[in-house]
Amino acid sequence: MTFVAISTPLLIIFLILNIALASFVIFLERRDASATWAWLLVLLFIPVVGFILYLIFGQNLSRKKIFEWKDKKKIGIMEITDTQISMLRDGDFPFHDHKTAQYKDLIYMLLVNDSAVLTQDNKVDIFTDGNEKFHSLMDDIRRAKNHIHLVYYIMRNDKLGNELLTLLVEKAKEGVEVRVLYDAMGSRRLPRKFFRPLLDAGGRVSAFFPAIVPHLNLQVNYRNHRKLVIIDGTVGYIGGFNIGDEYLGLNKKFGYWRDTHLRIFGKAVFAMQTRFILDWNQASSNKISYEDRLFPEMKPIGDTDVQIVSSGPDSEWEQIKYGYIKLINSAKDYILIQTPYFIPDSSVLDALKIAVLSGVDVRLMIPNKPDHIFVYWATYSYVGDLLKTGAKVFLYENGFIHAKTMIADGKIASVGTANIDMRSFRLNFEVNAFLYDQELVQELVDIFNEDVSLSRELTFKQYLKRPKIIRFKESVSRLLSPIL
Repeated sequence: MTFVAISTPLLIIFLILNIALASFVIFLERRDASATWAWLLVLLFIPVVGFILYLIFGQNLSRKKIFEWKDKKKIGIMEITDTQISMLRDGDFPFHDHKTAQYKDLIYMLLVNDSAVLTQDNKVDIFTDGNEKFHSLMDDIRRAKNHIHLVYYIMRNDKLGNELLTLLVEKAKEGVEVRVLYDAMGSRRLPRKFFRPLLDAGGRVSAFFPAIVPHLNLQVNYRNHRKLVIIDGTVGYIGGFNIGDEYLGLNKKFGYWRDTHLRIFGKAVFAMQTRFILDWNQASSNKISYEDRLFPEMKPIGDTDVQIVSSGPDSEWEQIKYGYIKLINSAKDYILIQTPYFIPDSSVLDALKIAVLSGVDVRLMIPNKPDHIFVYWATYSYVGDLLKTGAKVFLYENGFIHAKTMIADGKIASVGTANIDMRSFRLNFEVNAFLYDQELVQELVDIFNEDVSLSRELTFKQYLKRPKIIRFKESVSRLLSPIL
């Protein structure tokens, strides 16, 4: 009786808070309707636990500018953006490759939505293997003369993490300016002393959205999922690899780690540099000011057209998602997609369905093993929708595929950090490279086809035979998919 007397007032308080929070979700937060319903179900059916879950996962980020850089105008991005928009509108844009001109509507949209300047002088290398990517990255770091800027979602205190740290310490001691930005949630297992040697050597380190109380970070959403490295303002890396031994295929759970990463030389690096500075200045009290050395003059060494596109919950527009939809709608022959998580919202799912029903060959590749159970089963649920329309789905069986790649007709592609899921579209800060170069994109097509040989096709007939327990898992996961 005593226990009931004590617990009842607390329960009443929780229920009142729960009702207030549900009202807040409905009336004050301008959420997507599916996410609102998902949270209402959680709050109403598991009131106390749901309240705690909302505090951890459901906090909304206001649409205020959290990325500001007073010196941004000195780069001339807005002037270049306005000029390119005007020339595209007037039909006199100086395309170096006439094949790129057929995608001027996509280029225009990304310019308007994200000031994603089109650069036409880039040389791009593709990496699909972690050992090759990190070997190249560390060679470029060893050659650095002026500065090294890194941002990664995950950094591990393991063999690869320490090897990279040791190299960064050496460069800092040589007088090279080293800045490392990591996400406080993605790298939550990183000990605080990990970066001490780099700090002692004169390097700088910052965490994105760190915990107010050490080791108690309740902000699971709104994470910096970007992976960028900029060296001396002339070479940049962008893609899916984080820093950790599993990305070298050394984790027995995942086995071989199949990802896609790009190494870029050219003016597109300026956009990557700007993105890093904006992220750094948000996280660090030691702000970066404009200097010419950060944006050095470069001679053209390639002819690949590139737009660097960023998106995040601070923006009114879902820039990368819009780019995906526009890319899907542009396809006449085929669409190839590789993603570890396939939890699209209705707009992306409908775009893919319409493409399939219009005769476009849509092929999706996902892992055949989970790294997040609920996400895995939600993915299977949405895969069923695509299979029903006639799309082809491949389950990658040579380890774990983490690539975020979309290709249309072998002519344009997107490679970066954004998955085909609602978290990447709305909750994380992401960055992708949109590539306009038929020869380069054909390399990505060839890579996809090689991966098909290491995959098993999942047919709609096979999908329909899945056990009832799997159907139940899919249903529950799909119900929660807007907040996964």
